[in-house]
Amino acid sequence: MSVATPAPNDAIWFKDVVVFDSRNAKLTDVSQVLVKDGLIQSVTPGPAAPAGSQGATVIDGTGRTLIPGLIDMHAHSMFGTIPVADAMQCDIGYLHINAAAGAEETLRRGFTTLRDAGGPSFGLKRAIDSGVVPGPRIFPSGAFISQSGGHGDFRMPYETPRGVCGHLSHVELMGSSVLADGVPEVLRGVREQLMHGASQVKVMAGGGVASSYDPLDVTQYTLDEMRAAVECAENFGTYVMVHAYTPRAIRQALEAGVRSIEHGQLLDEETVELIAKKDAWWSLQPFLDDDDMVPEPNPVNQRKALDVAAGTDRAYAMAKKLGIKVAWGTDTLFSPDLATRQGEQLAKMVRWYTPAEVLSMGTFQNAQLLAMSGPRNPYPGTLGVVEDGAMADLVLIQGNPLDDITLIQQSETAMVVIMKDGDVVKNTLPATA
Repeated sequence: MSVATPAPNDAIWFKDVVVFDSRNAKLTDVSQVLVKDGLIQSVTPGPAAPAGSQGATVIDGTGRTLIPGLIDMHAHSMFGTIPVADAMQCDIGYLHINAAAGAEETLRRGFTTLRDAGGPSFGLKRAIDSGVVPGPRIFPSGAFISQSGGHGDFRMPYETPRGVCGHLSHVELMGSSVLADGVPEVLRGVREQLMHGASQVKVMAGGGVASSYDPLDVTQYTLDEMRAAVECAENFGTYVMVHAYTPRAIRQALEAGVRSIEHGQLLDEETVELIAKKDAWWSLQPFLDDDDMVPEPNPVNQRKALDVAAGTDRAYAMAKKLGIKVAWGTDTLFSPDLATRQGEQLAKMVRWYTPAEVLSMGTFQNAQLLAMSGPRNPYPGTLGVVEDGAMADLVLIQGNPLDDITLIQQSETAMVVIMKDGDVVKNTLPATA
């Protein structure tokens, strides 16, 4: 492998590339893209050298497509690559070291940004941002906000009753979950996550697959508790994302002012219409009964996973019919093997969308939801596009992913250059001048 070394002016010129216009979900004609100081300085149509390219490191894009860095809107950077037993019981140091290794692998798959949907990722984010370890940008949610017996309650039965002066459980001490019952406790939990630097807040609003105490049909939190979380986040200029699958749980969340619905595979059309009316986001995952299903050793939880997967086709059909703003994410948990399949899980979206729509969703569209963090956005700037002034998170692909969407899952061979923040993370092409 030959890695290009930037020239003295520290600029990099992607020469003669076809650019994916993620905003409009189409390819441009051959263009010249100049990167400097972490930003895209210019995108110039045609074959002429762009202004400011003299002395720049040249990356030959002939026959290749330049796309924005990919974005996973429902990732768990702390829990994706670690078995569930370790995640619930291991030393916090091991959890962080495992997550750091996974972060580098994520970046080398072309995913330059994650919205972390719950977990103690603040330290990992800081280590990545300060250059201690390589990895994607992380928009952290911090600990899950969960009621007792909710989707974020991973206590052992012997850890109850908690009592007024009871000890915190291991997952609470690790910063994985905040168990909060009643408005004051919800406010405290949300405020603590915002204090630590959460860019948005994750609240468990309904039953889940991986948790032991809550059937899928359970609605979690009262309207007042949910409103308290939303108001607290809004006071910080950001928003609440909720885990939920069912109509009742999601209608309550929308009434409380929640802006991002995670999952929702068991919705009815009436509730989807309410998502449209409220102009909220629907962050769906392509859960199917296939090789990408999160492994569930508990047969009860496995049954719940199958019930969710059975609703996925209908969910996407309703989202398209009613023009919902849809985000894409993986929600991979507790599986080192499945964590490597981010690209495959994005590519499988062609079951419901065109390749161009899929690639736009995994870049531009996801970036619009990221921007809802407002002043809590840890990376002010434009993500998800190849445009003048945008942040230089880029992937150069050998071939045309609109003709063959599986190229985005071939990170080892098809992704010949990966760039984050203007820095070349991977380059298998020879440098030219």
